[in-house]
Amino acid sequence: MNREEQLRELREAINAGNQALVYLNNAKKELSSASSFGIADMLGFDFIGGFGKHMKIDNARREIELAKNQIGVFQRELRDVSTLQDFQVDIGGFLTFADFFFDGLIADWFVQSKISQAKKQVDTGIYNVNRILNELHRMEHEIQ
Repeated sequence: MNREEQLRELREAINAGNQALVYLNNAKKELSSASSFGIADMLGFDFIGGFGKHMKIDNARREIELAKNQIGVFQRELRDVSTLQDFQVDIGGFLTFADFFFDGLIADWFVQSKISQAKKQVDTGIYNVNRILNELHRMEHEIQ
């Protein structure tokens, strides 16, 4: 592969990684908001807290799905450049069901715990994408 092809492949991977970061950061914001609404729900503001929490969880799920798809694109682009370690981000499907059907402090605490776990997974995804992007930028600099 010549220099121009290498740079093109690196830049495609960098662009895919940057787009994945956009979705991951959006998911992080939505999960943080869901957590705040969840606290309100636990404090007795059931309608506002519960409704807001589920709206934010749904938004976070959408962003995580977009991030997963984009991470798939990123991983395919990385195969053209290098072999770097794969990672996954997931937010479990039990959240909404548990909270709507078992409303109460224990279910609310469980949902808060799942939101916290999802935030940690998103943070790990952000860290890994950033780590890989830093390596790609280093490689790009060496080729130029």
